[in-house]
Amino acid sequence: MIDLVIDQRRKDLGGFEVGRVLPFHSRRMVGPFTFFDHMGPVAFEPGFPRNVDVRPHPHIGLSTLTYLFEGEITHRDSVGSQVEIRPGEVNWMTAGSGITHSERFEHLREHGGAMHGIQAWVALPDGQEEIAPSFSHHPRDEMPVYEEGGLKAALVAGKAFGASAKVPVFSPLFYVHWELAAGAKAGLPAEYPERAAYVAVGKVEAAGQVLHAGQMAVFKPGETITFEALEPSTVMLLGGEPVGPRFIEWNFVHSSKARIEQAKADWRAQRMKLPDLDDQEFTPLPEPPPPAQPMS
Repeated sequence: MIDLVIDQRRKDLGGFEVGRVLPFHSRRMVGPFTFFDHMGPVAFEPGFPRNVDVRPHPHIGLSTLTYLFEGEITHRDSVGSQVEIRPGEVNWMTAGSGITHSERFEHLREHGGAMHGIQAWVALPDGQEEIAPSFSHHPRDEMPVYEEGGLKAALVAGKAFGASAKVPVFSPLFYVHWELAAGAKAGLPAEYPERAAYVAVGKVEAAGQVLHAGQMAVFKPGETITFEALEPSTVMLLGGEPVGPRFIEWNFVHSSKARIEQAKADWRAQRMKLPDLDDQEFTPLPEPPPPAQPMS
């Protein structure tokens, strides 16, 4: 049964739009997933300006998971990673005690083309929020896949449907990419207490309710959810075990409000390492909001 349907809210990032789904005012998280942005779809012409790129910015207390349907992104971070993210690959960056990174569209700037994907944030569990930052990249041939009856499924991260992905997650979760032909049927079992499905493309019926592109359904626990594609559709399944209350502010997620304020101060004072010297050209750096003021 569906507990809540969330419509994406379009947000302009200064050159392209994303559809923000999580956090939502009445549903901040689904399992450990605390942020969910649908990037594009957008078509770029060659030579578009560099201000479209995402400048260096910091994170603490979370892992970022970038997954593309189309396009290419150049990732750089402060632990020395530099990698091209391509469709079907998994880009997993764990911030822990603090990391900075940038995301550039260098290939698209040179050649033009479409960009379409999802970026999610996964909150780190208690006891893991301050681990050392790290990065891993997983090509599509590492991903467990399944195909039958008009359904193509890929396990992006975590464990689900009897399979395990190689992405080094820190708490029980699942993240699955479904491609469904019109008329295809599938089920999401009651394996985890918190589950959701986001329709990136197309239209499906889930638990007896029609969901359109740009909508996320959050399901009640305890029963298998049946799906039928009403047209060719792309659906992302996500969820897992909850990690406990978290503060979510700017680019930071943490169980401690004081720790977030410290991270904001560190970034403002330029005490956090940037990805590399080449990224210095993106200054002035994005500024976090000022410290929260007590209510009088």
